[in-house]
Order: sequence, then C-alpha cells, then structure tokens
Amino acid sequence: MGTPDFAVGILEKLKDEGKNIVGVITAPDKPSGRGRKVSSSAVKEYAVSENLKVLQPTNLKNEDFLEELKSLQANLQIVVAFRMLPKVVWAMPEYGTFNLHASLLPQYRGAAPINWAIINQERTTGVTTFFIDEKIDTGEIIDRAEITISENETAGTLHDKLMELGSELVLKTVSLIEKGKVIPKPQMETQTLKEAPKLTPNNTEINWHQNAEKINAFICGLSPYPVSWTSLINNGENLKAKIYSSSFTIEKHQLDVGTIISSKKELKVASQDGFIMVEEMQLPGKRKMDIISLLNGFNFSEDSKMV
Repeated sequence: MGTPDFAVGILEKLKDEGKNIVGVITAPDKPSGRGRKVSSSAVKEYAVSENLKVLQPTNLKNEDFLEELKSLQANLQIVVAFRMLPKVVWAMPEYGTFNLHASLLPQYRGAAPINWAIINQERTTGVTTFFIDEKIDTGEIIDRAEITISENETAGTLHDKLMELGSELVLKTVSLIEKGKVIPKPQMETQTLKEAPKLTPNNTEINWHQNAEKINAFICGLSPYPVSWTSLINNGENLKAKIYSSSFTIEKHQLDVGTIISSKKELKVASQDGFIMVEEMQLPGKRKMDIISLLNGFNFSEDSKMV
C-alpha cells in the first residue's frame, strides 16, 4: 500500500526478491497540472508495468473494496507513504500490517519526516518498521536503520538514500516475520518529540530574520519539493520567488535583513549574521534557473529586498 516514488523503490525491491505480491493498493487517479490531465500515482504506474493487480479505493471502509481486499488472501500487508488505515483493513492479514516510516521513530511522526530532519539540522536520521495500530506512527517498533545526514544534504538526495535503506529494512522485516523472530518494542514516549507536519505554503516561507545556517538548512530541506519561497520586492512589485539551492557565509554587516546585493555573477541576501548565496531560483511564470542565467536576464533594483 503506497502512493509516491518513495514507495515504488520498496515495491520494486520486494518484486525483484521474488516476494509474492498479490495486490497493490494506491490512491485513485486524479487530474493534475495546468491541463488537468488525469494522472496515476507513481506506485500504480510501476505496478501496471509489472502486471500486478491494482486496487484504488476512494473509501477504505467501502464493503466492495473490503471484499476484494479479503479475496486477495494476503497474509501480510506493507504500507509505505499511504494514508491512515481503518482497523478492519490493518487487522485483516494473518501476520498483520507493518509500516515503513522515513525517520527514527518516535521522532518525526507525520507526513514529511525527510524534510523536517534536514530543516532542523539533524545529523542522523533513518527508517523504522512498525506494526500499525489505531494512531498515526505510534505502533510497536519491529526494526530500524540509521544513516548520517551529509553536509548540504537536500530532501531529494536524502529521499533516495532512505528509499534504498528502507528497501533493505523492509526485506529484513519480512524475513523476521516469516521466521517468527519479531520482538516488537513499544515506542518510548518519555523523550521530547519532534514532529513532521504536512508541508504547506505557510510553513515553507523563508524567515530571513533567522541565522544564515538555519535559513540554508531550510532551503535544502525543501528542495527539490515542495521548494522554499519568499516575497521579492523589486521595482515596486511584490513577486513570489522560489529558491531551490543556496550556500551561506557568516560575516558581520550593517544591512537590513533581506537586503539584496547583486552582480552579474552573484546574488546575496542579508540574514542576521551573514549572507545567503542564492544558487538556483525561479521567478513567477519562469523556469527554474541557475543564478548566473537568471542575472543575465533580470535586473534587481537598488532597493530590492526579500521579505
């Protein structure tokens, strides 16, 4: 059970290892893009290419869906980046239902654990398998694997590393269940927990009043998707600009936060304690561009700012 690219890597690994996949459950097709063309999930596209049976329920409690799911006679269900399941679904198989989550639970429960680990400047993260229960990401832990977050890691690069690590952990978890060697452990609730809420336009806006290192981590943690954004005030216009990549320098200055310094080859934005060097950016109605290409065709006014 899964929907995005992250889930495809795990499904592909299970298929390549010869596991008997009796069905794939994914999100319904939906219109997307400017043309509102109907598109399928990444998981469906892979499943169809491998001639796997696909179910796309809109309601997980629908009797017809439950009957069809039951008819598959699966003895184990694996969930990767899907949605909350009702008990009638997760309790159905003989060996239960386990979830792969892209964090070291109980830290970073929620929809965007990869992004928030980078935004919060964590040095390590990982993947966890756990048995599903009535709540979100709270079930008993089966196993987990840890990985170091590299300097200037982006959500995109970490996504791919965790997909590979997660594929191996899922195979190991299936093997443990198959051999009856699972010893589930309750999640520890005594520590301070960090959450990974869904990313929205409200929590992906850059706050230029933070220090440069934190701003840079924020940009990295949202690249390449959904991308950090900021308001650019230029020649009296207020434009929504997306920043895909950056670096930073720490140095003292007397400039207002958000002040822009531009040349033919460089775009710097003042933060509390230094500067963000913008490396890739997208302006409204334009494509994503490296900063030198953008500066060749766009002029920043002397009083331009990012706010």
